[in-house]
Amino acid sequence: MRKATISFLLIISVLSLFHDSVYARSIKKRKIKKLFKHSAIVNNHFTGFALYDIDEHKMIYELNADKYFTPASNTKLFTFYTCLKMLGDSIPALRYQIRGDSLIFWGTGDPSFLHSDLKGINGLNFLKNNSKQLFYSPGNYTGELFGPGWGWDDYNDYYQAEITALPIKDNVAQLYVDHDGNLQVKPYYLKRFLNPDINYHPEKFKVKRDLLSNNFVYPAGEIPPGYRQEIPWKTSLQLTMALLQDTLKKQVSLLQIPMPADAQTIYNTNADSVYRRMLQPSDNFIAEQLLLVCSAVKFNTLNTDSVISYAKANFLNDLPDAPQWVDGSGLSRYNLFTPRDLVALLLKIHDEVKDEALLHSMMPIGGVAGTIKSAYKTDNGQPFVWAKTGSLSNNHNQSGYIVTRKGKRLAFAFMNNNFVQPTREIRDEMVRIVTYIHEEF
Repeated sequence: MRKATISFLLIISVLSLFHDSVYARSIKKRKIKKLFKHSAIVNNHFTGFALYDIDEHKMIYELNADKYFTPASNTKLFTFYTCLKMLGDSIPALRYQIRGDSLIFWGTGDPSFLHSDLKGINGLNFLKNNSKQLFYSPGNYTGELFGPGWGWDDYNDYYQAEITALPIKDNVAQLYVDHDGNLQVKPYYLKRFLNPDINYHPEKFKVKRDLLSNNFVYPAGEIPPGYRQEIPWKTSLQLTMALLQDTLKKQVSLLQIPMPADAQTIYNTNADSVYRRMLQPSDNFIAEQLLLVCSAVKFNTLNTDSVISYAKANFLNDLPDAPQWVDGSGLSRYNLFTPRDLVALLLKIHDEVKDEALLHSMMPIGGVAGTIKSAYKTDNGQPFVWAKTGSLSNNHNQSGYIVTRKGKRLAFAFMNNNFVQPTREIRDEMVRIVTYIHEEF
């Protein structure tokens, strides 16, 4: 009888330990709910949140997860996934065909072509080292210079470069003061458009481009030490041709002909490097151009609307809510996604990349790299959150992945719209909640 009692107590003890272990491993919905209920910050504006357990394949907690939010640069996750599905391991730089003594080439929208960081030079070297007479054929881009819903008055800001079939050097002028105190610009070709203006008196020194031309003006007088600024230039076929010839140091002529289906391809840059550059600093120019690259690969034309429609019909038709998606970068306020859509998308990305370490390396990394480097601290030197941010005036979001101290792998979308307090306060509260989830579960 004593042995039976001991055995029974042992079984109860083991079952109790098993129950406690399972309970400890599970994330308690009520604790997450309490975090939001008692947050003064997230309750004074429109907040959405979704938290998903990747290993247990279940949603843990939702707050307004079925409501639509302005995603800002969280839109780049849609662009990222579309590229994963449509592009190979390298970005096509140019399409070309050789006819007799002529080499005719077409743009693919490749953002890495002479990019200041990515430095895609395969296409450049191909053109430079070829002995054929060069002909550029434009006309395969059928969209506008700006995306739908973009702010026209942001034209002078670095993050709103114009969209083109053959971008060169980011489509952005890099202005700086040299050691002699003189104003300089890269590419140097644009130097001719820089002019002092005695009637221009901004609060602090800055250069301003004319809305419809490449006339850059700056205040007359001393240029402050350390001055740097990036301004998109006004794109045009004439400027593209001039920059091409100035860079190649050889003649390039125009030839307007349709691109044949059998045109060959020159590849530029490793795709993962381009995605990393798009996601970590949240590069709008790269995001917009990448959708054109997808369109070039699928349709032999460069059209953002076509590739978005194709992606929605073929890759995103199983999302919980139909996304309203209009551009590659998230500059447009016409974009509208739900938090649970973003979580579903993150799971798709996770499954598509397959290599979690690689995926994490391309995302902004809390305490380490990208737009959340300074927002989060690492945990004893180890990052625990990898998330894409998205910011417009009165909107700030994060969507990505968390690994908790107990090894739980989670996907989350945290969206904040229509707040009036400083963005820093919203960001800090998101960081507090995400860090709590990491530490407690």
